[in-house]
Amino acid sequence: MVKLIVAAMLLLVLTPVVPSFGAAPQTIVTPGAPRETVYPKVVIYTVSWCPHCRELKEYLTSHNIPFINRDVELDSAAMEQLTGTYKSSGVPVVVIGNDQEILKGFSKAEFEQAVERVRSKTTTN
Repeated sequence: MVKLIVAAMLLLVLTPVVPSFGAAPQTIVTPGAPRETVYPKVVIYTVSWCPHCRELKEYLTSHNIPFINRDVELDSAAMEQLTGTYKSSGVPVVVIGNDQEILKGFSKAEFEQAVERVRSKTTTN
């Protein structure tokens, strides 16, 4: 009997206490659900300290636009592409599609117009 009481006490002492805060909120995931907007490939050439680059990244992120960020200060191949392929010494540079549109600098209106031009080229081909 004493062994049973000691075992029960050890079980209580060794059992971790986990506070119950209720069920965690669940995210509803609908696999295969179409996105509202499908964007072409977007690659941006930036540096970390540039306010225009920051504005561009915040815009893309807040609009759920997937993008590839190439920081030209950290990636020498990106710097070579920026200066060689895209003939730019400034950032940001936005490449949309497969080099179909190249924007130097960032303007929301110009970006959306360039995306629409790439979309129209893709759907007509």
